[in-house]
Amino acid sequence: MSVSCYNSIQMAEPVENSELLAFAKAVEAKSLSRAALELGVPRATLSRRLARLEQRLESRLLRRSTRSLSLTDAGETLYRHARIVLDAVSEAEASVRRSQGVAGTLRVSVPPFKSPGFRAMLREFTLRYPDVRLQVLFTTEYTDLRRDGYDVAIRAGSELEPGLIVRRLFRTRAVAVASPAYLAAQGEPKSRRDLGKHRCLTAFARGEVPQTEWPLVKGGRLSVQAHACSNDLSLLYELALDGLGIAFLPLNVVGSALESGRLRAVLPRQIGGEISIAVVYPEREFVPAQVRAFVDAAVEWAAKELPRGLRSTGSAA
Repeated sequence: MSVSCYNSIQMAEPVENSELLAFAKAVEAKSLSRAALELGVPRATLSRRLARLEQRLESRLLRRSTRSLSLTDAGETLYRHARIVLDAVSEAEASVRRSQGVAGTLRVSVPPFKSPGFRAMLREFTLRYPDVRLQVLFTTEYTDLRRDGYDVAIRAGSELEPGLIVRRLFRTRAVAVASPAYLAAQGEPKSRRDLGKHRCLTAFARGEVPQTEWPLVKGGRLSVQAHACSNDLSLLYELALDGLGIAFLPLNVVGSALESGRLRAVLPRQIGGEISIAVVYPEREFVPAQVRAFVDAAVEWAAKELPRGLRSTGSAA
């Protein structure tokens, strides 16, 4: 959808509504990062929209510095008119939503959570939105949202592919661990180079291919060779407990075993990284109401439950 913002400036093409919204949000948030967060888009996407807008209008609209944003004269003029247009569009969208409600098919891909709270959230969602045809796939396999026709997914991992809107639900550290029996039998690694002599238990990268690298605490990656590989984190955890190798797992999975001494951290000052649980959906100008409703429900569930610990058998959806 596009709108012509005002007639006082001659334009080769009409200004896109998404560009006007990016501009207005940046002005109001006084920060590109904060504006991108409020819009739910990557900062790079918001910057591209602003650049396209300035190119269309052949005018500098914002003065950017490392600490602040300020409007040029042209930017002040545009903002007054843009606010009128955006308010009108917002009211039009609201009127449609009021008349239609939240309805339609919603295809969701999620890891096989063992959380009763997550399943309760799904039940509450279906009760609250009876006109939404909810289809939920629980899988440890990676699903390509566009290729496989899914509207939204919950992902766990250290890297998320570009082109998706990401709402992070939970963050946890991941560490290399092994059982005391394994370390006694095979020797404890003294440096990361020693891992080449050890059995590594790895997950899958993006749910598709065996991991060949683990992250380093100070940045960079460490090459590892898998002795056993699975997209089921519970299996890797059990293999590590059984003394069959060194696994790289989230703290929320191995925390109790570390506290009890059933597992020990391996090279904790060298090997480690962050794993995020996030709800993701394809970037597009108009997000369906049922997708927004599900994302809001997932965020609310995560705020209540995930900080207390996550129970999941899968690495990614």
